[in-house]
Amino acid sequence: MQDIELSHVEKNIDYLKLLSKQYPSMPSVSSEIINLKAILNLPKGTEHFLTDIHGEYEAFSHVLRNASGVLKLKIDEIFDGMLGESEKKSLATLIYYPEQKLEIVKKENENIREWYKITLHRLIRICRVVSSKYTRSKVRKALPAGFSYILEELLHEDETRDDKQDYYNQIINTIMDIDNADEFICELCYLIQRFSVDKLHILGDIFDRGPGAHTIMDELLIHHDVDIQWGNHDIIWMGAAAGSAACMANVIRICTRYANLETLEEGYGINLMPLATFALEYYHDDPCTQFVCKSSSFGVLRDKDIELIAKMHKAISIIQFKIEGQIIMKSPRYGMKNRLLLDRIDYENGTVEMEGNKYAMNDRRFPTVDPSNPYKLTSDESELVKKLLTYFKNSEKLQSHVRFLYSKGSMYLKFNSNLLFHGCIPMNEDGTFKDIPIGQKKYSGKSLLDKFDRLARDYYFDKPSMQDEYGEDIMFYLWCGEYSPLFGKDQMTTFERYFIDDKSTHTENKDPYFKMRDCEEVCKYILSSFGLNPQSSHIINGHVPVRAKKGESPIKANGRLLVIDGGFSRAYQSTTGLAGYTLIYDSYSLRLATHEPFESKENAIKNEQDIKSTISALERTSRKYVSDTDIGSELNSQIEYLKMLLTAYRKGLIKEKE
Repeated sequence: MQDIELSHVEKNIDYLKLLSKQYPSMPSVSSEIINLKAILNLPKGTEHFLTDIHGEYEAFSHVLRNASGVLKLKIDEIFDGMLGESEKKSLATLIYYPEQKLEIVKKENENIREWYKITLHRLIRICRVVSSKYTRSKVRKALPAGFSYILEELLHEDETRDDKQDYYNQIINTIMDIDNADEFICELCYLIQRFSVDKLHILGDIFDRGPGAHTIMDELLIHHDVDIQWGNHDIIWMGAAAGSAACMANVIRICTRYANLETLEEGYGINLMPLATFALEYYHDDPCTQFVCKSSSFGVLRDKDIELIAKMHKAISIIQFKIEGQIIMKSPRYGMKNRLLLDRIDYENGTVEMEGNKYAMNDRRFPTVDPSNPYKLTSDESELVKKLLTYFKNSEKLQSHVRFLYSKGSMYLKFNSNLLFHGCIPMNEDGTFKDIPIGQKKYSGKSLLDKFDRLARDYYFDKPSMQDEYGEDIMFYLWCGEYSPLFGKDQMTTFERYFIDDKSTHTENKDPYFKMRDCEEVCKYILSSFGLNPQSSHIINGHVPVRAKKGESPIKANGRLLVIDGGFSRAYQSTTGLAGYTLIYDSYSLRLATHEPFESKENAIKNEQDIKSTISALERTSRKYVSDTDIGSELNSQIEYLKMLLTAYRKGLIKEKE
């Protein structure tokens, strides 16, 4: 190796001195250079992209466990011609749900020792295959502490050497003799899951609609490598945790709309009793017909529970409209004056005026609204909002999850030639970026997303530093503002959908981005503006469900853009005809897994019913290695600094340590 130029070494000498604490001698530096150079020549890890999970924990968890259907294909490859379909299904189910499947197996098998022996050999073989692209060091770090030595020995067994077969067989026999087989099998299964997905990308909307967002967050919290691009449904939970009354009201309203109180009450310990008491007092004689929760909850809840939730739903909705009205009036820069509707209601005749037209309202009961000052909260409403905000701010679990969303999340991500963001980039009709004034400056494209990212962080971590010119509540704006890249529509017609039957008032016009993203040149323009190669990079979006059953394709702009919202949320599956997509990017190809609806975890375990997934190749390339990735670029940078340190040692600029 040629020495680095001395001028480079001297320029970076302070950093190199710090680096020398980690690598105190020439042999330690040389060893790390050799190690990093070798890693660059390993195949790139497999990335999985999911979006718009919307609280559907069981389906999400299963997709993670089966690696979006890839693990089933691996089992088919490894045991082709050796195992029947029934045996392969049982093996797959064991890998997905080891503890539960072991309970069933032990009841059904008379010769459990023989089953253990056969199964352990099969699991070790699978684990060896899925971990083969990683360094021994990376594999070692992933191994459970209690079994690390044994697993390392078994995973690196040389099957061609007869002289060590007795040694390996004795390890497996001893595992069974000391009653460790169950625990060992579980650890192997979780390792197989771990090595099948190297990096996980979540493109937003973890929250709302489904009942398990808090459980999904728990699972993401312990995932070995995940990043999140915020969605508008995530941002209102983040805003609520930071003290935004408007975001909090929206969170509770959506939970009552879908009868999803479990996430609030059991997941985050939010006490909804004050809201229930308030609703029963003010809406006791109101049937709240327009606020009855979505039909998926019928048959699960009692009639009186449905009635109570409907009253809570209406109560929090009216509070939401009042709080939002106050924000809009204080923040003219938001351009949301058309959303001020409470003062346009003729409360006596039951009509509302919009854009010069009068519309009959299907609900005329507004017991807490003062027509002369419709946006003012009553004293009871103010007290209720204060209590609820306290619950959100003091929920340790919610705050922990939101801090995780900030630490692992962002408005967008550039990673391995892919540009990831949830919704859109505000555009003009001609495909150029829209200029949005914030404070004294205008922002567009990448700079707009960067600015909104900064404001969202300031709102949670440093709210006092935010100036009035940003508006009253930036998190509320990011939830439903016209130029929010997380929302991407001209208005959110919540009021109209509740109170006006005329569906022409329910229209929400999408940002021009959603039309322009079909154009390959526009997508290339976007990619270039973010510093990516427009010929080989992709934009990956969620947010708008792909209407596959109407023939819509997730592939746009000749493959430059991929929309991977396929309907994880049950609420959207009648629209999409699917139950979600996973984009899979391995060392050979970019593939799309299309999932059919997941019945239940119980059915998956008892009847070994996997999610039916169709995996199709979108792009095939020559094999990609770590050196071709963003991590490879970081490793090359590290190697350059290590070479400088080696030169510094050789020139005596830094002294070696013992």
